[in-house]
Order: sequence, then structure tokens, then C-alpha cells
Amino acid sequence: MRVLITGGAGFIGSHLCEHLLGHGAEVICMDNLMTGSLDNVAPLFGKAGFRFVHYNVSNFIWVDGALDCLMHFASPASPVDYLKYPIQTLKVGSLGTLNALGLAKAKNAVFLLASTSEVYGDPHVSPQPEDYWGNVNPVGPRGVYDEAKRFAEAITMAYHRYHGMQVRIARIFNTYGPRMRENDGRAIPNFIVQALQGLPLTVYGDGSQTRSFCFVADLVEGIYKLMTSPVNEPVNLGNPAEMTIRQLADAVLRIVGSRSQIEFRPLPEDDPKIRRPDIAKAHRLLHWQPQTSLDEGLERTVEFFRRRLTAD
Repeated sequence: MRVLITGGAGFIGSHLCEHLLGHGAEVICMDNLMTGSLDNVAPLFGKAGFRFVHYNVSNFIWVDGALDCLMHFASPASPVDYLKYPIQTLKVGSLGTLNALGLAKAKNAVFLLASTSEVYGDPHVSPQPEDYWGNVNPVGPRGVYDEAKRFAEAITMAYHRYHGMQVRIARIFNTYGPRMRENDGRAIPNFIVQALQGLPLTVYGDGSQTRSFCFVADLVEGIYKLMTSPVNEPVNLGNPAEMTIRQLADAVLRIVGSRSQIEFRPLPEDDPKIRRPDIAKAHRLLHWQPQTSLDEGLERTVEFFRRRLTAD
């Protein structure tokens, strides 16, 4: 199998490169390194079947030779990043997806879109099933990411219906693990780095908003199963174990062994109050569900950041 992964040097993309190489695939990793990092894929350089291409997929894409699958993961994905790069986020979700679909069509390849739970916005339904249309503010600051992904889903399904392409849409919920950036603004790396450095843990709002955290190894296995299954409609991939942000902060403090205090700050605009996936479809069609407990996943993530901070 020969696979192109756009955004392959990012957090999830790099784990996916590694996973596919482990399954004997030839992997082309394409990334402009705006938010990805060569450090994430450095261990893969020199491995048989791995190739890195430094390129912005918002421009026309082409690779020589056959492709069995194109996995489109290119996009800023944390609030810090897409608020810093709003137009680039919209371009990669629209032009980048169009370019990737065009290449997949030319190569007769399966196209897999990395979508997001953010298409549900600040939901009025919980847990969120795939047939829920969401509650998104299209002109709010987070709309640049939410609407980019909603458009990406729409054009992916248009290519499926009009051209008969085989497509896969993974709606990815909050994911964590090694290779996250310590400054990307997400709760888990924020909390871990603050706890390791003895700083107050920054909780936005009163900490009662909920999230559901999936360890990256579990997610990548779900993505692989989706890629190899004939499911053209969106599928939620995440961990349905819901918890409050305050509970998460307490868990990080316990695992790090930190005595840091909690510091509360105002909740950002349009920040979702709840987030929990309904994964019945993934369980039924892919025979997939997360296997890693929060404690185990946090321990492995804490160890990664402990080494990272020591190296710095």
C-alpha cells in the first residue's frame, strides 16, 4: 500500500505515518511545517518506505506513481494555531481539500478526511451522534476552523456522490499523547507543563465544561480501521469517557505529583460547554473502541513532556 499523508509531520499525522509503516505501507509525508515539526518524524528518516515532502497543500499537489490512499490531515488544529492563522486555516480546509481530492481522484485512491468534533460546535445534544448537524457560529473567531472542516466534509461527500470516489470522514474528538506541543494552547499539554514547572494550572471558565480525551494510539488504530473499511459517511472517533476540565486538572496534578494551584480565567468566546462522542457507529462498523485508560495515557504523556523539558 502506498499512502500520502498531508500534515504528516503534525501530532496525529506523525503517529499515523509510524503506524502505517508498521503495517508495511510506503508513506509519503507532506507538510509545510507551519504547525508540524520535523522532530515528530525524524525517527522515520532513513526507514524503508518513508519519504518527506516539504510543501503547502493549499497549492496544486502532485506526486509521481500510484497511490492507494490519500489521508488529508493538513490544518492548524488547536485554537492557538487557527486563531493565529485564520486565513491559512480556511485555505487548507477549502483549497487544500479540493487539491487533495483532485489528486486522489486522478490516482483512483481512497480519500480520508481528518474532520473534527468541532463540526458540532457548542452542541445542544449529548453525546453527539453523526446525524447531529451541530450548533456552530460561522462568524465567530472559532468559525475559521469549524466552517473549514464543515466545508471539507461537504466537498468530500460531493466528490463521493458525483464522481463515485471512495471517501472516509473521521470526526476526531479531543486527542492527546506524546508529540503534542507544549505551547499549543490545549488543556492537557498546558496542564502537564504547568504542573511539571510548579506553575498554577490555567483553567478557563469555572472548569465545569466537559471534554472526552482519547489517547493517540487508540485514535490512530481507529483511523486505520476506517481507512480499510467501506464506510463513506462520517464516523466519530473518540473516547466517550466524559469529564470536566477541573477533573482533568486534578488528574494531572495527581499523576505529576505536583502541588500547583488552580488559576481560573475567563472562558474564550464560543468555547463548547460539552463534548462527548457517540461511538456506536465506530463500534458497529469498525469494531473499534478506545483501550487506553486516562491514567495510563496521561502517564505516557507526562513522561514525554518530562523528557522534553529536561532536554530543553
